[in-house]
Amino acid sequence: MWIMSKLFSRIPLSILIVLCLTLGLAPFTPEPHVWEKLRMLASGELTRALDGFDLLLHGAPWLLLIGKLLSLYQSRSRE
Repeated sequence: MWIMSKLFSRIPLSILIVLCLTLGLAPFTPEPHVWEKLRMLASGELTRALDGFDLLLHGAPWLLLIGKLLSLYQSRSRE
C-alpha cells in the first residue's frame, strides 16, 4: 500500500484530469469509447481481445485518477 501511495503522490492531479478528459473519453462521438466498452462488458459482449485492450487503455486514466483521489483522502484523514 505504501508503494502505491508513493506512486500516486508523484503524479500531478492536473495531468490525470487531462488524461481522463482526452484519452479516457476519446473518441467523443457518437459516445465515449470507455462508456461503450463498459456497456459491452455489462451485457457480456466484450469477447474480443482488442475490446479488452481498449477497455484497459481508455479505463487506465480513470483508475489512476480514482487511486490518486483515494490516496489524497487517506493522507488528509491521517493529519
